[in-house]
Amino acid sequence: MDAVNGKPVITVIGGANTDIGGGPAAALRLYDSNPGRIELRPGGVARNVAHDLRLLGMDVRLIAAVGDDLFGRGLKEGCEALGIDVSRMLTVPGARSSTFLYVTNAAGDMHVGIADMEIAERITPEYLRPLMDEINASAAVFVDANLSEETLDFLADSCTAPMYADPVSTAKAPRLLKILPRLEGFKPNAREAAQLTGENYPGKAARVLLDMGVGRVFISLSAEGMLAAEGEERVRLPRMAGRVVNTTGAGDAAMAAIIWAGVRGLNLRSTARAALSAGAQTCAVAETNPPSLQISL
Repeated sequence: MDAVNGKPVITVIGGANTDIGGGPAAALRLYDSNPGRIELRPGGVARNVAHDLRLLGMDVRLIAAVGDDLFGRGLKEGCEALGIDVSRMLTVPGARSSTFLYVTNAAGDMHVGIADMEIAERITPEYLRPLMDEINASAAVFVDANLSEETLDFLADSCTAPMYADPVSTAKAPRLLKILPRLEGFKPNAREAAQLTGENYPGKAARVLLDMGVGRVFISLSAEGMLAAEGEERVRLPRMAGRVVNTTGAGDAAMAAIIWAGVRGLNLRSTARAALSAGAQTCAVAETNPPSLQISL
């Protein structure tokens, strides 16, 4: 197993982008200018998961593509400052780094988002093939659906380490269909689970995903908490109490906690509690990643 300072390494592969987010000071008025606040932060599902895994004390390698522009340099330098291994990141000359533009409502929930993430598809099987020995030596590998279907299929065929995945959106979730049997853990929200299974009821969707070969399913139910499933076991837990400032990044923190718990060998209920705890801590701050993550089970 690949290790740094005696600790296992988690390899994270997928999207890294700059988030430009804004929220209104009062009720959101469509088709009008809304007084409010706009902020610029590092983001991307894979980058966020890597960041949160570092907060949880894990050693992390991030494989993502960035341009040689201001946003790309900032993303790479920010990851280095966190202690994330970026030696395998791909810098594409002349390319536009990924950007995610979103607007929240007054409650902090995302109202609309636009993702410009074409560069993520520069992480190809040809790029990854020479890195597979390192990837397979990882304690766990996380992928997001910002990667192309071809790349995801290649990883499913070539990766021997435990794999985890996040579908990113209903538009990109179908890219994961062929790799579901390889997944140790999978965290869709209710809409994504329905998109993949045709079942609108989360309990039935979880059953279908398990039948498709997923080891553990964690369906995020937003304000209603989480449904977790493994074999014949089902755990439904409510959302943890606390203030909600901004929900952006909460799902990524939950995913990081699921991987953290999986590496530690925690059971289904404890893993779901860890995910909800990480998500609640992220919702309570304005940033996409909280200053720290402390998991108490």
